Amino acid sequence: GCKGAFVIKHAPKDKENFLKVGVKCYKNFLRGILDITDNIVNKKIVCPKNVIRHDEADPYFVVAADKGTATFSDYANEISKEYNFWLGDAFASGGSAGYDHKKMGITAKGAWICAKNHFSALNVNLDKDVVTVVGIGDMSGDVFGNGMLLSKNLKLIAAFNHIHIFIDPDPDCLTSYKERLRLFKNPNLKWSDYNKNLISKGGGVYQRSVKEIMISPEAKNALGIIADKLPPSQLISAILKAPVDLLWNGGIGTYVKDEFEDNSTIGDKVNDNLRILGKNLRCKVVGEGGNLGFTQKGRIEYSKRGGRINTDFIDNSAGVDCSDHEVNIKIALQHELQQKNISLEDRNKILSQLTNDIEKLVLKDNHDQSILLNMENYSNINNLKDYSWLISCLEEKGELQREIESLP
Repeated sequence: GCKGAFVIKHAPKDKENFLKVGVKCYKNFLRGILDITDNIVNKKIVCPKNVIRHDEADPYFVVAADKGTATFSDYANEISKEYNFWLGDAFASGGSAGYDHKKMGITAKGAWICAKNHFSALNVNLDKDVVTVVGIGDMSGDVFGNGMLLSKNLKLIAAFNHIHIFIDPDPDCLTSYKERLRLFKNPNLKWSDYNKNLISKGGGVYQRSVKEIMISPEAKNALGIIADKLPPSQLISAILKAPVDLLWNGGIGTYVKDEFEDNSTIGDKVNDNLRILGKNLRCKVVGEGGNLGFTQKGRIEYSKRGGRINTDFIDNSAGVDCSDHEVNIKIALQHELQQKNISLEDRNKILSQLTNDIEKLVLKDNHDQSILLNMENYSNINNLKDYSWLISCLEEKGELQREIESLP
């Protein structure tokens, strides 16, 4: 896999035309890619014309939605059709004839299962027991919003996004759940739209643009803060360090590093002034629904002090996993479509009918991989020889770089 990007030159200022130009550029970007991608025609691989190829035939190429292009799947599939690309509308998953990840809540559910497995080792039932939480994100977000609705027994004490800081020192579980649900159902609502009358004593919603925020005695107690007032960046750092059960990351940014890492090497300048050390986290469990919330060394530092955490791609794998299943089903039915044994409407109906089955398969992967990792934590220290051999083996094959993975 790889990351692709394009820059719009002379972009229009108004939003409507900016989007139109953006879509036009996106389509051209994908045309450029398909111009040099192998295709399959009549079960035979066809190489692109006027292209010198140094690698083996490789017609399997799919586009994954990302920040900024999350709603562009149908545009990508138009180009796939224009080029008679063998994948058809399996080229970009999650379009109008695909699985809507936010509607399914699949990524959040997968991360939730991983967190549940962490808590079960602490004799806590994440679905039934009252659990204190601080979070990164807001209710309009897929992973944060869906995640914070998976239990009616959550006490969301504090959360922040790029605009607001939300503090509710002693929330009523059911009342706050209903209010979060109200915000989630209307994606245009922000933390500032949270009903102030439902926030417990000493709480509130604050703009990150203010100079200082007064900290109430109740907020001090809930978040483990001594100061009477703090700048927003320091308050966010304090929220990240709060003595809670769960830190739920459903946002964007890297917030935790280790003691010896330099901020300049992390590549998230906007959060340099609020980033904390892994060893200073006081939560019991981290749910990594977002990407790159921690540096790998930050995770290791937190874990060595008894914190329970997986690498982000374990917790948030359900979205990608769901897309893989969608692509595979579409490929499997492509021949039937071409032979006119089924219509496109029939195929879409089959996809829709399989939604619950796909969800079960995807979430089983999350459950199994997190259980396996938890079991490995209890394995004999003598297994280090096996790991050492595996690392060397993968390195020799060019499939692993120790430095990138922070391995010795």
